[in-house]
Amino acid sequence: MTFVLGLTGSIGMGKSATAALFRERGVPVHDADASVHALYRGRAVPLMAGAFPEAVVDGAVDRAILGRLVLGQPDAMRRLEAIVHPLVRDEEAAFLERAAKSGAGLAVLDIPLLFETCGQARCDAVAVVTAAPEIQRARVLARPGMTEEKFQLILSKQMPDAQKREKAHFLVDTGRGFPSARAQVRDILTCLAGRSGRVMRDAFDVA
Repeated sequence: MTFVLGLTGSIGMGKSATAALFRERGVPVHDADASVHALYRGRAVPLMAGAFPEAVVDGAVDRAILGRLVLGQPDAMRRLEAIVHPLVRDEEAAFLERAAKSGAGLAVLDIPLLFETCGQARCDAVAVVTAAPEIQRARVLARPGMTEEKFQLILSKQMPDAQKREKAHFLVDTGRGFPSARAQVRDILTCLAGRSGRVMRDAFDVA
């Protein structure tokens, strides 16, 4: 039986780099963001053309245009999620089926809004990627096109880091540098090698 580890973290915490550290150790990782990117060039396009026609350019969804249409617009965001979430869930289920058939003992679901969408219910345990607020802010504001206003708006849509850390079974602090993060991932894998999915699910039940 494949043990499912959810991997999440707020913007700028180093979640994608941490996911790469799991892949480095041979663990299959499903990247929800990458799945959305692929859907915006494929299965989601006809549905998006009906709901957000301005965002479909040359047969694909333009994420920049889509972002302007939905960011700060709750009704538009709900329409988007109603389209995208079921498709992403299908991709996730197919990934887990492949992992199980390959005999993988562990699979990682890399989901940015894991807690916000109650995705932890589909996981045996959750690892939260974190860093100090000043490190997070510096990383995010260094991104092209990012502004303080946009950063704050994104944060407002995410569960605070402190709450995520309280809900986590494991933490990966990338603020100490990625050699340290690599060691933390190794420690998580060592810990999971001695635990069962049932034990970790019970931790959710009593939280």
